[in-house]
Amino acid sequence: MKKIYHLSTCDTCKRIIKELQPLEGFVLQDIKSTAIKPAQLEEMHKLSGSYEALFSKRARLYKERNLKEKQLNETDYKNLILEHYTFLKRPVILVDKNIFIGNSKSTVASAKENIHS
Repeated sequence: MKKIYHLSTCDTCKRIIKELQPLEGFVLQDIKSTAIKPAQLEEMHKLSGSYEALFSKRARLYKERNLKEKQLNETDYKNLILEHYTFLKRPVILVDKNIFIGNSKSTVASAKENIHS
């Protein structure tokens, strides 16, 4: 499977998708207009090994809800991601059995290398 979960209004996601071109055979899912389904999140979890790895602690709602002050567990991370798209660390890039999470330079470089090798 070749898929990118992204936010179409996010300039960082747009820049990364442009950098990864060409993306032949990829499905792009805008997580704001097409919500993440539980089965999709399970697939991401299986590849990443944890919901926390998929969770964005930089999300506005994370700060607004004072979630930093709470002890969150894997179930909490899962439920929060399913509750609101902003909790998914973006972008999430799936290339066959590999997953690349987030927008760090090294993650994007690894994804690009994997896509075009």
